[in-house]
Amino acid sequence: MRRNIPMLLIAASLLAGCDAPLPGSPGEPALIQTLAETPPGAAPGTCWGKVVTPAVIETVTDQIILQPAEVLADGTVIAPAIYKTETRQVIVQERKATWFETPCAADLTPEFVATLQRALKARKLYRGQIDGQMDARTRAAVRRYQKPEGLDSGILSLAAARKLGLIAVARSETE
Repeated sequence: MRRNIPMLLIAASLLAGCDAPLPGSPGEPALIQTLAETPPGAAPGTCWGKVVTPAVIETVTDQIILQPAEVLADGTVIAPAIYKTETRQVIVQERKATWFETPCAADLTPEFVATLQRALKARKLYRGQIDGQMDARTRAAVRRYQKPEGLDSGILSLAAARKLGLIAVARSETE
């Protein structure tokens, strides 16, 4: 059994670079997504993340009357009504893809991530060690920070990084 430990370590390190979540992980995609596609109008050299919200489908059951009940004038039911049940699915909310610009991989140094962790800790969103590792706790804190702004993702958006003061905001030429 001890001979399998090196193979497990190799397999785990290979899987760590994949976009697919590991069993038991929170299901986050890679921190920086290298996507073959970009949103329409994306500037060359920019990095993007994508969150897909699945469609919400509801099953609706209808009772359709095939034959009405036979009722006498005094209200006595001679024969009950006959119904047919029809079930159908209705899309309540369409599938939605949300694109957002992200810091590029070269920008996410351990120093940058440590600064991100300190910024999130100052806002009481992160409780882990300041270690410069983009681990599950850091990603969960990023999600908690971005979710009220409408982005439910553990991938740091460029807008959130700017709002946290981690990336400079471009000044307009009139200033």
